[in-house]
Amino acid sequence: MKEILTRAFSGLLYVLLLIGSLYWQHALIILFFIFGIISLAEFKKLINLKSFVPYIIFSILYLGFAYWDIISNSAKGHDEASQILLVITIFVLLILIKDLFSEKMIPLFESKRFIITTFYLSSGFVFLVAIANFDQAFTPLLLLGSFILIWVNDTFAFLVGKNFGKQKLFPSISPKKTVEGFLGGLFFSCIASYFIAEYTQTLSFTNWLILAIIISVFGTIGDLIESKFKRQANVKDSGIIMPGHGGLLDRLDSIIFTAPFIFLFLRIITYVS
Repeated sequence: MKEILTRAFSGLLYVLLLIGSLYWQHALIILFFIFGIISLAEFKKLINLKSFVPYIIFSILYLGFAYWDIISNSAKGHDEASQILLVITIFVLLILIKDLFSEKMIPLFESKRFIITTFYLSSGFVFLVAIANFDQAFTPLLLLGSFILIWVNDTFAFLVGKNFGKQKLFPSISPKKTVEGFLGGLFFSCIASYFIAEYTQTLSFTNWLILAIIISVFGTIGDLIESKFKRQANVKDSGIIMPGHGGLLDRLDSIIFTAPFIFLFLRIITYVS
């Protein structure tokens, strides 16, 4: 009972901090900067990277784009810079997906460690802030809706998988994940997208439905990739900062990986419309 209460309290605190920050732009920047530094520290430990350089790169990249996105409100050069970062980030993420499906181990020689910390983790936080300030307007409900879809997917993937799961999804990396659980998370995320569209009045139901599919698929892949990093490091959790949950990276791995794809979809529907 004590473990359940501890897990519930730390999870509730995390959710309240996140939702509370969405009411003020600067609080959002500060909170995700802190989250980013903590997640980076946990990830550096996973891949055995002792250099201080990733912190410098993260700070410059994150604060630079945060200033550009929210504080300066200037579009001059912004689109080009975000597009370049988006292309490189998605290219690196696709390589990680390839390594997940085709390599016994994710190669982590020194140069690739800096590439991964920059274009997997650091740019993930950049695009989280960019989603909340999409099209030079503070729209935190877009980010909140994305988090809700992640939470719905994770919750129902666990519940459906635990009660009905038989076929393993990726047994070599995450033995508890099942195909039935994945489909259950996807199904309930699609249902949740209707209510998010109705109550946020941000995007159409069709667009939120597509986002639900994107988030369920890439969120699951992101979780599997972090699981493979942990398996290579021979650890159960990325850290201990959240009692009962593990590390902060364990809670953010799905949304960090998915954020660039969410941002790409938002850019596509903006150009199409």
